[in-house]
Amino acid sequence: MTEDPFVAHRSLLFTVAYEMLGSAADAEDVVQESWLRWAGVERSGVHDPRAYLVRVVTRQTLNRLRTLSRSREDYVGEWLPEPLLTSPDVAEDVELAESVSIAMLTVLETLGPVERAVFVLREVFEVPYGEIAEATDRSAAAVRQIAHRAREHVAARRPRVRVSGAEQQAVVERFMDALRTGRMQELMEVMAPDVVLIADGGGLAPAALAPIHGAGRVAKVLERVNRVAPASEVTTVWLNGAPAGRVESDGEAATVSLVVEHGRVTRIYVVRNPQKLTRLDEPSELVR
Repeated sequence: MTEDPFVAHRSLLFTVAYEMLGSAADAEDVVQESWLRWAGVERSGVHDPRAYLVRVVTRQTLNRLRTLSRSREDYVGEWLPEPLLTSPDVAEDVELAESVSIAMLTVLETLGPVERAVFVLREVFEVPYGEIAEATDRSAAAVRQIAHRAREHVAARRPRVRVSGAEQQAVVERFMDALRTGRMQELMEVMAPDVVLIADGGGLAPAALAPIHGAGRVAKVLERVNRVAPASEVTTVWLNGAPAGRVESDGEAATVSLVVEHGRVTRIYVVRNPQKLTRLDEPSELVR
């Protein structure tokens, strides 16, 4: 039997929805909703199942984005994307790994729903403008303008320097080792002077409610955490296509994702919200 196109493209559809939503749980819901719609379609009239399914997922995702934008306004503290355990293989596709990084997904949160959909479909998945226009109910000309604005917006906010995988891993391991052993001086040395720490507890776990700026202030926060929970288990894992950290303490987990530029950490993203840490034991398959 020929494999159902939905099954064949399921990982792609999940990746599309996740990049637009920043939430694996919501992405799974979108994929399920899209499956229900696909199940009722007359297949003989679908000439390009992949394009058709991406279009369905895009429309469902836009509906969900508009709903989520209201609920996120009431979110307690900083909102960060849901981290996903991935295999090192994801990093081999450099563009995919960059697009699903916590840093990039955080930048995409600053786009409007349609801008985000257009950017993801065009820049990450290279969907033709005509197909994006059909999926977003816009003209092809309008989609081109939206894509241009979105690219400029993202370019102004994304990490300025692209580092090699080896450099990223070396800095992450040095940072996590210093955190594990409580060597605050080494932490200070590996962080850029203007480093920023952003934490997401969602009101369900202790976390700073606003970004913390500066190596000195960030080091004090990390030192305090280390003092309160000295028995924490700190390991290096692959999250969203990049080396990152996982911290376990008294049955509670947290993830630490880092942005590295010029050999130093410039951004630290800490997720403590337990509702966002349910996918740390089984790798998610992200593809394009």
